[in-house]
Parts: sequence; structure tokens; C-alpha cells
Amino acid sequence: MNLQPIDLAGAECVGRGVQRPEDVVVTRDGRVWLSDQASACAEVLGDGSLRRVGAAGGAPNGINLDTRGRIVIANYGHDVGRGPLQRLDPATGAIEILCEAIDGRPLVTCNYPVIDRQDRVWCTHSTWGGEDFGADAPKDGFVFRVDPDGSVQVLAEGIDFANGCALDAAEDYLYVCETVGCDVVRFRIHADGTLGAAERYGPKLGHAAHEVQHLRPLPLEVRSQLGLTDGCGFDAAGNLWVTLVMANKVVAITPEGAVVTMLSDPEGRVLRAPTNVTWGGPDLTDLYIGSVRSDYVVKVKSPVPGMPMVHQR
Repeated sequence: MNLQPIDLAGAECVGRGVQRPEDVVVTRDGRVWLSDQASACAEVLGDGSLRRVGAAGGAPNGINLDTRGRIVIANYGHDVGRGPLQRLDPATGAIEILCEAIDGRPLVTCNYPVIDRQDRVWCTHSTWGGEDFGADAPKDGFVFRVDPDGSVQVLAEGIDFANGCALDAAEDYLYVCETVGCDVVRFRIHADGTLGAAERYGPKLGHAAHEVQHLRPLPLEVRSQLGLTDGCGFDAAGNLWVTLVMANKVVAITPEGAVVTMLSDPEGRVLRAPTNVTWGGPDLTDLYIGSVRSDYVVKVKSPVPGMPMVHQR
């Protein structure tokens, strides 16, 4: 399928007033939820207003729904020294902790969760330190999984700031945005649930922050070529859409490895610091794009339907 860039002239700003809406999740029946630092998650109602639910603390980041309608929240709470993996009951606002420590060490930067067909939660943890995107930043990001019985296992380590992640339709691979590396890496999922070695998927997607440090303050034409990856998600045709958070850009990596720019807003007039992509609507062609710098999320029409998530199947 020939991917055509999306014209931002038709973009809608949805959920105004939300705080740090890093991610969006859409239910099978069309309810739209945003991560919200002022609560846990906020539902966008039909009149555009927000219904805030829960109190997660920290910074709710990536979110996803399980098959029972509960919202799994990766809490990026490094500023408060606590960033656990949580689960919200949207009906009651109750929050439970799925994982708050690994080997006795409290989690601080849970970033993004994805749920597979076995109801296992795969989650990235960006770093044990702060947001250091320099050449010498520690490669201490990792992936862990929480199984339905509550057991927790670290499955991949040494990731250069582990950010958003996605499963392909067959759940053969887990794809992880490696922010400092400006790329996406993938891991083969073995039959026993372990992961294979990391391999880059597609090319490097732009300049690393440390490569243009000497040009600061960055001119717009350089900033628009920054390749720091944040979130990713598959469409129904197998293209992996990737947000480039500092370039105000969204690209798609085709199954053949080509890169197509789908949205670009160098000046950040509408699309500002895009973080994640989510599809919803009756035909899964409503594309929502989260942000950590806006008090709304962007909604546009996608030229390709999204791949249904487990809660949308």
C-alpha cells in the first residue's frame, strides 16, 4: 500500500486541558482515554470535556487496555523516585501495583506497556538515571514482563533509553524504540517466552542529540532532522509508525525497510513533541498522537487502518 503523508490542516486537537497526555488508548466501543498527570487517565467525553479517573502519582506515561477493560499504566515517575507499573479500574478509579521493584530495586522510569494474547504485560523501563541523551549516557534500559500469575521476569537489557514498544500482528517480535540510538530494535519472542538478541529494525532515523550539540541553539532545519525515537505502533499493512519527539515528526518504516514521513510540523504549531500513536474509530482509521508538551492530543485521519490491539479484536 502506497503511504501518503497526512495533511495537518485537517488535524483536530482533542482533550484540551489534559496534563501531559503522553499516550492514548481507544476501546473497542470507541471510548478515548488519555494518560493524565493530574489523575491517572482522563476519558474524552462526547462534548470534548474530560472525565478524570484515579490518582496514579508520578507521571502516567504509556497506557494500554487489557482484555477485561482495565488500563495498564507505565508510570514515568523519576522526578519523585517512583515509577511503577500500575493498573487502573476505569469504573471505580482503583489503582493496583503490578510491579514496583526488580530484585528489590524500586522502578523509576516505567515507560510503555503492551499486552499480548496471553494477557502478559510487556513493559519498558527507560533508565535508572535521568534523561541523559548524550553519547556517554548509560545503556541501562530494559524490558520486563508481568505474567497473569504475577511473576516478573527481565527479558532484555542494555537498551539505549528504552521507550515505546509494540508487538507485531503474529507476536513474533517485540519492537522497542531506542531513543538515544535514534532507532528501533526488535527481539524475537521464543516459544518459552524469552527474547532473542536485539537487532535494528530499519535505519537510524536522524541525528542523535550529541551529534549536533555543537550547533546549539539548534536551527529549525537541524532540529527537524533529530532522530530521537519515542513511541511506535503497527498499522494493518505492517508499517511501523514511529514518533520522532524532538523533530515534531512521525515516520513509518515499511516492511521493506523504507522510511516514509507521515506527519511533519517543524515549528510545532499543532504537532508538538509527539510521543505515541494509537488508532481508533469504527474502522481504526482515527489516528491519535500523544504529546508531553501539549495539553491536548492530535487526531487525524490515517490513510491505513491501525492493527487491532488485543482489546480491539
